Amino acid sequence: QVQLVESGGGLVQAGGSLRLSCAASGRTFSNYAVGWFRQAPGKEREFVAAISYTGRSTYYADSVKGRFTISRDNAKNTVSLQMISLRPEDTAVYYCAARSGGYYTGSSQYNYWGQGTQVTVSS
Repeated sequence: QVQLVESGGGLVQAGGSLRLSCAASGRTFSNYAVGWFRQAPGKEREFVAAISYTGRSTYYADSVKGRFTISRDNAKNTVSLQMISLRPEDTAVYYCAARSGGYYTGSSQYNYWGQGTQVTVSS
């Protein structure tokens, strides 16, 4: 089992920045790929970014490419999502998720989920 806890969400004006963190506990975190997903009210959960278990490979949704950066520190069992140039359409609950092996963009591929953290971007 892997337990995940997100933090760092909040209210920010358009153009601002936030840094989300995902803290993991349980099994060896360095064996797990991690993805960030988000869900806005009335919309389906969507893929945002993912990072391999080594941290050497990352992948982003087109909508956040160039604005968001995913990184991890396996020594601290954390994965971060640095978000800049935020837009109102980035408003959502953000979730981190983990899976053993490689990363995928589909949420159904992930076994472990955090409770989510709210990000609200005002115009």
